[in-house]
Amino acid sequence: MAPARRAVHAEHGGFTDNRILLDRLEYRAAKGRDGYAVEGEAWFGGDYDRLWLKFAADGTFGEPLESAELQALYSRAINPWFNLQGGVRHDFGHGPDRTQLALGIQGLAPYWFEIDAAAFLSTKGELTARVEAEYDQRITNQLILQPRVELGLSAQDITELRVGAGLTEVEAGLRLRYEFVPEFAPYLGVEWERSVGRTADHARAAGERTGGWSFVAGVRAWF
Repeated sequence: MAPARRAVHAEHGGFTDNRILLDRLEYRAAKGRDGYAVEGEAWFGGDYDRLWLKFAADGTFGEPLESAELQALYSRAINPWFNLQGGVRHDFGHGPDRTQLALGIQGLAPYWFEIDAAAFLSTKGELTARVEAEYDQRITNQLILQPRVELGLSAQDITELRVGAGLTEVEAGLRLRYEFVPEFAPYLGVEWERSVGRTADHARAAGERTGGWSFVAGVRAWF
């Protein structure tokens, strides 16, 4: 009887699985600032409890790494569509390093929008947040158009990082990918980014650009 119970448990969410997703590995062509961006995630666990790693990095060719982050999270399903995630995030790169607590949700909103929203509290008491939303519009079974929007927010001025209180930055992109197989898809697209509010003021004071357009080309893959 016990083996039968274990089999039923495994068939109804008791099994474990894993996945590695390289969501973006791309070249960015901008006016005088060609660069790159990498973003992905990996998880291990079952239907309800999982361990997650999230990573992202970007920079300009010929210059030091501009920014990078690594998150280690525990994820718990709170309903069939969303997971509650909590853990640690570490930022490194050109600016000062930061270690932060992370708490957020990730999942599928109505009309099939993929949402990833999180708040971060650094060891220096700085509270920030980020919201990402994207949508896969299938043109054919293999050709997919993906709009994507990302917003950054901060509860206070962080002079050391040249971040102002309020809405700090906006990114919007449109990528068209072709899935030769579900696990591998090259893509082309455009990306627009802009620092706003006091964050833009900090950038201008430092002689930095506040944003602009980029042409992007890359691949998306999962294992």
